[in-house]
Amino acid sequence: MSLGPIEMLVVKFPGNQFKGEIVPALKELVDNSTIRVIDALFLRKDSNGDITLVEITELDDEDYGSFDSIVVDDIAGMLSESDAMQFAALLDPNTSAALMLFENTWATRFRDAIVNAKGQVLFSERIPQTVIETLTAEASETATV
Repeated sequence: MSLGPIEMLVVKFPGNQFKGEIVPALKELVDNSTIRVIDALFLRKDSNGDITLVEITELDDEDYGSFDSIVVDDIAGMLSESDAMQFAALLDPNTSAALMLFENTWATRFRDAIVNAKGQVLFSERIPQTVIETLTAEASETATV
C-alpha cells in the first residue's frame, strides 16, 4: 500500500470539554479523500494529575460509532502509550487531548510521482499557524508604511 505524507496532530481540550464537535469536520475530510485517519488515542488528566489513556476501540458505543467510519482498521495501532505519555506531561489538570495520526491522501499521487521519477524530498515541514500569522502581520505592516 502506498502512503502519502503522514502527520501527527495533538489537540488539547481544557476543562475536559471534548464532546465530539470536531468529528463532523474530520469525517468530511475523510469522506472527501483529503486525509485518511490512521490511528487516534485519547488522554484525560484529572484534577489529581492522574492520566487515563483510551484507545479508539475502547470508547463507549456512542463515541466509537462517531469514529468507526473515520479510522482505517487495517492500519490502526501505530500510536502507542509512550507516544501519548510524552504529551500527557504537557497537559494541565482537568484537560483532555486527542492524538491523531493521519495520511495526507491528497498528496499521495504527487509522492508516488516523485518516487517514480527517482526524486527525493530534501525538506518538508509544516509551518505553525502562529508563525504564518506573525509573518502576515509583519507583511501587512510593511505594506502600509
